[in-house]
Amino acid sequence: MRALDRKLVRDLRRMKGQVLAIALVVGGGVALFVLMLGTLQSLEVTRDAYYDRYRFADVFAHVKRAPGALTSRIAEIPGVQAVETRIVADVTLDIAGMMEPAIGRLISLPEHESPALNGLALRQGRAMRPGRPFEAIASEAFAEAHGLRPGDAVTAIINQRLRRFEIVGIALSPEYVYSMGPGAPFPDDRTFGVLWVPQPTLAAAFDLEDAFNSVTLRLLRGASEPSVIAELDRLLDPYGTLGAQGRDDQLSNWFLDNELQQLWALVQIAPPIFLLVAAFLLNIAIARMIDTERTQIGLLKAFGFSNFAVGWHYAKFVLAVVALGVLIGFALGAWLGRGMTELYTQFFRFPFLFYRPNPSVFALAALISAAAALAGTWTAVGRAVRLPPAEAMRPAAPPRYRRGWIERSGATAWISQLTRIILRHIARWPVRAGMTTLGIASGVAIMIGAMFTIGAIEHVISVQFFQAQRHDVRIALVEPRPEGALSEIARLPGVMSAEPFRTVAVALGAGTRLERTAITGLDRDPELFRLLDARLEPLTIPPDGLMIARSVADRLGVGRGELLTVKVLEGKRAVSDVRIAAVVEEYIGGSVVMDRAALARLLHEGAMISGAHLRIDPEEAAAFYARVKETPAAAAVSAKATMLDSFREHVANNMMRIIMINALFAGMIAFGVVYNSARIMLSERSRELASLRVIGFTRFEVGYILLGELAILTIAALPLGCLMGYGLAAVMAAAFESELYRIPLVIERSTYSLAALVVLSAAVVSALVVARQLNRLDLVGVLKTGD
Repeated sequence: MRALDRKLVRDLRRMKGQVLAIALVVGGGVALFVLMLGTLQSLEVTRDAYYDRYRFADVFAHVKRAPGALTSRIAEIPGVQAVETRIVADVTLDIAGMMEPAIGRLISLPEHESPALNGLALRQGRAMRPGRPFEAIASEAFAEAHGLRPGDAVTAIINQRLRRFEIVGIALSPEYVYSMGPGAPFPDDRTFGVLWVPQPTLAAAFDLEDAFNSVTLRLLRGASEPSVIAELDRLLDPYGTLGAQGRDDQLSNWFLDNELQQLWALVQIAPPIFLLVAAFLLNIAIARMIDTERTQIGLLKAFGFSNFAVGWHYAKFVLAVVALGVLIGFALGAWLGRGMTELYTQFFRFPFLFYRPNPSVFALAALISAAAALAGTWTAVGRAVRLPPAEAMRPAAPPRYRRGWIERSGATAWISQLTRIILRHIARWPVRAGMTTLGIASGVAIMIGAMFTIGAIEHVISVQFFQAQRHDVRIALVEPRPEGALSEIARLPGVMSAEPFRTVAVALGAGTRLERTAITGLDRDPELFRLLDARLEPLTIPPDGLMIARSVADRLGVGRGELLTVKVLEGKRAVSDVRIAAVVEEYIGGSVVMDRAALARLLHEGAMISGAHLRIDPEEAAAFYARVKETPAAAAVSAKATMLDSFREHVANNMMRIIMINALFAGMIAFGVVYNSARIMLSERSRELASLRVIGFTRFEVGYILLGELAILTIAALPLGCLMGYGLAAVMAAAFESELYRIPLVIERSTYSLAALVVLSAAVVSALVVARQLNRLDLVGVLKTGD
């Protein structure tokens, strides 16, 4: 083994504590990179394989009623590879043991063949048999939520008649990787499920013999999706279509894409932060290591070692630390990545899992780590290379010790001698103290950035589900009805108050941008469903104009006072230019609201309602739901409490998993930063502290000098870390924002307190470890070192 290599091994062994601390920080960054990017790639591979294997459609369209003969004309559209027409209807399900009604989406399947598109992945049971009209295949999530198995039955209310369907199979569909009921912002597997039933059964029930109300298309490779959609809309326009949409806008796929985009945003933020902190720590460690080895560097050069050899020696030290961190990160990231991918596959309902992070993920993680570490230590290594032998073998010039202005003012007269030693050392090495403070502050900031979303999510829940939405139940009607229907709803058992709403599907246009959404018409001062301003005060709905969520305004590139072209996709299909009266802040969804009377004028209709928001007496809830199940006009009933549970389960909990992983790694950084700083301080001041011990200072007094400095720098780092953490939280909040929801930049006091507590705990543990090493200091050996 070469001499410098033997020295490298000795240095690694001597600094094993610091090496491990820095390697853990590097490993945290690598693990997060492998975890997140590996999970992202695996989910994309799994999704693409699932879509391809089960023939997921490229274009979707719904109509009121279209003749079956239209199918051949649709198939002739240039670029269309396959066409599947079907019947889709939402009905009320009466599930045994469930008080509130569930919504069932019935989808027809051909009797004698498999569907050409959107095939089913059968998980249990069997396929339906021809000639058995009341057999059904249930979606897996819905079946699991109710404990349904093949052989069980569910009751559907179809056109005021009870129909009992026997479940013969449990399946998954690429069309419902993420299944949400009508009007629901989140999935709820208890209250919404998909049932595939024989086509003749639905055709007879809804008077759609030789007709369809849903069509899906698969396109040829290279076909123009916009051109196909435009031609399909032209063919379907006479039959009441709401407009065809591509796969990107299909609800399940859209939501999945949003989740993957969020994961990609985190890949771009979290791992680089960890690696930057690791590079910073390595820079400090190498710089101070070089300062303590000036004489050794001079001797090496005097004995003929070249500048390159000396520089490469310290670069290898850096790479050795990085290699250890990379190995830790590979193992931890691959293990956590598989677990995270499996959680996502349960969340998104894939029939299989391909956990295959590309080898390039590991190679890229190692390359980025090494590059960041070498870049961070370039200055320190360069300084070692540039030292002339004669200068290096001389001890560094001592600092000029003189009374500072604070001491001259007499302000330190009441401070003990030991405390003055600490303050003088900090004042005479301000850059070193500042770098240590900055390193510790980074640990605080990362903890805040990782943990702030916990309080922010609770803030979202408080605002969205209690201050804005003050109703208990939302009931939607099958078809819009005259305003008098509100009195019928208000007479349902247990209803204490009712407020109507009118919804209509529209396309909002601004220049070349188009947004398909729905306008909700509300009364001027609603009490049960309110819009709030930035101060969380309720807004009065203006008599004219639209109130749109900021997310919708951003996608359209418009602001308050601008005109939007509103194309109604129902009824008379009116087209009007409407001014934006206000842009409102909203955490979940993207509402577009206007005065109900103004909406009626826009639609050229009388006072109509699509449903109502209700407040009900909890003691009469059972009677209310029982009556609703018998009400054929009610298309969907959603309880706010159920929506809140769904939000916690499917959004908050999923985000919490990522947050807790980030918090775990943030804790590793906090400990790595503080311990590394303490250990370096001991290494630098060992001769000085040993001298104090020899001249009579006690172990406690010497420990007070060393650890007191660490305590002052740690306390000074807390407010700086909180400020840095606020900035990092702002970046994280922007990364979490999606079209479905956004996380507000709200940081609870408890988040700051927890971050400070973690860093202080790391400081205490580090102090105990360093104090133990200080007590074992070899006084004679240390004093000889500088001779």
